[in-house]
Amino acid sequence: MPHAYPFLTPEQKKELCDIAHRIVAPGKGILAADESTGSVAKRFQSINAENTEENRRLYRQLLFTADDRVKPCIGGVIFFHETLYQKDDSGKLFPQLIKEKGVVVGIKVDKGVVPLAGTNGETTTQGLDGLYERCAQYKKDGADFAKWRCVLKITPTTPSRLAIIENANVLARYASICQMHGIVPIVEPEILPDGDHDLKRCQYVTEKVLAAVYKALSDHHVYLEGTLLKPNMVTAGHSCSHKYSPQEIAMATVTALRRTVPPAVPGVTFLSGGQSEEEATINLNAINQCPLHKPWALTFSYGRALQASALKAWGGKKENGKACQEEYIKRALVRLNHSSNNYSTSCPGF
Repeated sequence: MPHAYPFLTPEQKKELCDIAHRIVAPGKGILAADESTGSVAKRFQSINAENTEENRRLYRQLLFTADDRVKPCIGGVIFFHETLYQKDDSGKLFPQLIKEKGVVVGIKVDKGVVPLAGTNGETTTQGLDGLYERCAQYKKDGADFAKWRCVLKITPTTPSRLAIIENANVLARYASICQMHGIVPIVEPEILPDGDHDLKRCQYVTEKVLAAVYKALSDHHVYLEGTLLKPNMVTAGHSCSHKYSPQEIAMATVTALRRTVPPAVPGVTFLSGGQSEEEATINLNAINQCPLHKPWALTFSYGRALQASALKAWGGKKENGKACQEEYIKRALVRLNHSSNNYSTSCPGF
């Protein structure tokens, strides 16, 4: 086999590694504020707020201007394209605002899921066309990490091998493009919690999917020390009749990670995957208390699990801004005590 042609210098590798470690520094996780306009519409509908650009700006501003109590909790914020170019009331761009707080700016770069032909309703994720140019621009505009989400589902016939391999390769191609521009890629292969499958089935599928993802990342020469993983926790399907304890979920999750995720990866930032704020907190705590050796930072990349109470408290009303921020701060502080960092922070330059 021929030698891989190096596409990153030692300096570039160090930059990527340093960014990844800043995001998952001890106790810190990620605020996922990258909901698309359509997703925000659903959230705003639940509180009877109009889905306008100004309302979206006002709501995000409340999150981004929360006081310094959240500083120990939030290492990175994922932006949606629109949000990256919005400003606060004083005219300061949001990315500049959060960088001044020592938080790393991220950007969602995928273009959503599309049907995968020849499968039973499975999907792949689009957005590779033009990604090279978009990453170059996003880096200039202040983004130091990115997110790309692929979706797989568990049914008696899925996920298919085609869906697993296709999504793994898409994630790997995205990751290599990001790294060429000094952007840390968050790799997100989400296995949906829909269905009646049990915990054992979810663990099996999670292991198969993650194994394929890391094989693809290796094939594409992605520098693992300059990446983060955003997986689902291993849980039973929402319709499963058996209810598992947080300790059982933690053991299944950590076991799946230990079998598939190289220790070179700095951090695992779990998505909340339809869990309530309380469930996501309890399960993350149990994962960090799991007695198995864990060579990565294990933390959060939460959207709804950080924002649901805050959004409800805001209710689309300006006078509720302080109440909204207090709810957000409260949820972030809870997570501070349930995230860990027990790994080496050295960054190999070769």
